[in-house]
Amino acid sequence: MIAETIAQVGQCASPPAAQFDGLQRLLVRAFGTPFTLLDATTGDALFEPAGQPAGDPGMWAALAPDVARRGRPDFLDENDPLITLAIPLTDAAGREVVAVSTFLTRPLPADEALPGDTAAEIRAEDADAWRGRQAVWPPEVLLRLAESVLMELAAQRRIRELEHETHSLSVNLSSTYEEISLLYRLTQNLRLSRSDEELGRIALEWLAEVMPAESLVLHLLPLGRGDIAVTHETRTKPVFLTHGPCPIGQPEFDAIVAHLHNDGRHRPIVVNRSFGGREGWPCPAVRQLVLVALTEGENHFGWLAAVNHAQDAEFGTSEASLLSSVAAILGIHGGNIELYRQQSELLAGIVRALTSAIDAKDQYTCGHSDRVARISVRLAEELGCDAETLNTIYLAGLLHDIGKIGIDDQVLRKPDKLTDEEYEHIKRHVVIGHKILRDLGKLKDVLPVVLHHHESWDGAGYPARLGAQDIPLAARIVAVADSYDAMGSDRPYRKGMPEEKIERIFRSGAGQQWDPAVIEAFFRARADIHGIVATPAEQVEVQVERWQ
Repeated sequence: MIAETIAQVGQCASPPAAQFDGLQRLLVRAFGTPFTLLDATTGDALFEPAGQPAGDPGMWAALAPDVARRGRPDFLDENDPLITLAIPLTDAAGREVVAVSTFLTRPLPADEALPGDTAAEIRAEDADAWRGRQAVWPPEVLLRLAESVLMELAAQRRIRELEHETHSLSVNLSSTYEEISLLYRLTQNLRLSRSDEELGRIALEWLAEVMPAESLVLHLLPLGRGDIAVTHETRTKPVFLTHGPCPIGQPEFDAIVAHLHNDGRHRPIVVNRSFGGREGWPCPAVRQLVLVALTEGENHFGWLAAVNHAQDAEFGTSEASLLSSVAAILGIHGGNIELYRQQSELLAGIVRALTSAIDAKDQYTCGHSDRVARISVRLAEELGCDAETLNTIYLAGLLHDIGKIGIDDQVLRKPDKLTDEEYEHIKRHVVIGHKILRDLGKLKDVLPVVLHHHESWDGAGYPARLGAQDIPLAARIVAVADSYDAMGSDRPYRKGMPEEKIERIFRSGAGQQWDPAVIEAFFRARADIHGIVATPAEQVEVQVERWQ
């Protein structure tokens, strides 16, 4: 029955538009007959099935808007045995219509004609066919079924809304996941060994995966330069990094920043075409822009920007929020680097002050600590030590004799041979040096060298009489460098030894006083070591690359 009726809809005089297909199928499935569809506002017929009683079209058109306003099914006409049902509906495109159809309320004998008005609107053979297809419908059943149809349509609309919301949520979750993943990856790269420029390049590359921008810009400002740099060079010139086809260079970018931040505030700014097209805009090639500052506390390190939307659309709060999050990470990283630089400068200043105090204590050993430090680094390099160890050994070489500040000047500068008592007194400088430096946490790795650089490979040294591998490697290295410079330097009581004599002493003392592996490294690197001794002392600069 339903299949036949649907087939009949396909043969109707006024075929329905595609947006009405779903409504007709639902109505035929519920009532077994197609409906006439009227515009809910004007009452105009949008679709009229063939072979159906049309009743009074004028009356239907007049009453349909009232049914639509009330929003519930109602009867337009009752003419025994016919009744006309009207149902307010909304099609898939959101267009409001009123579906109207005529039903039988009691059996209609073959010899009984349709009422006069209805019969006039349908051919006799169509009327007979229609009458033969009709079931008898109590009016209350028609209304309940119509309400069910409305409920089903409402459920379908809600399902479509939920599907749309689910799709939107899925897209948003996917975008949010990508953004969180980006921020997580950046935080995993927050290492002081990674410069802010290097991390910035990574940030631009990863941002390009999630930011709908034609190009991205990172402008890092110069930090100025202190006297000392540790493990990295301080940036003294601006750095302008881009990713993607950027339509501007640094001068144009500076002009845009000056134009947008003429009040000196570092707030995020979103610029779209309506603003960028204004008179006075410094760069017409920039149609859309998101600009955020790289800050940490009171420090301002630069700018991060997205330039021109990839779809030529507008940037919004989501893009500004993501860029601000990345800028915050870069700003924190820049602040950490700057703080580390300042702390390093402070540490180097302390080291300079202490080595100057040693030189002032004994003018005859002036420059000794610097030479021991550089020779120690060369020996450590020959032994394959890593950069961190080289840094520790250099500082240890500079500070190995700091304890001599606490030694009696008359003993320290005595031009003659020391008595046993005086020698015991001067041996205390390693313990004194350890006490001086032990509260400086940054120098904790230096302490074992200061304390044990006078230990002997055979266990006859001081202060702990350690032997062989029990002596820290850095202390064994500094011991050879200290002995070499001490033997080769002039003293009040003797002239410096010639190289040949020093080398004989080293060969005979390898495995007794000194680590034989360090002595072998000395002979492999002696040409470089001779050059170090011949080079004037440098200002203390705690930077491994300068010693290699």
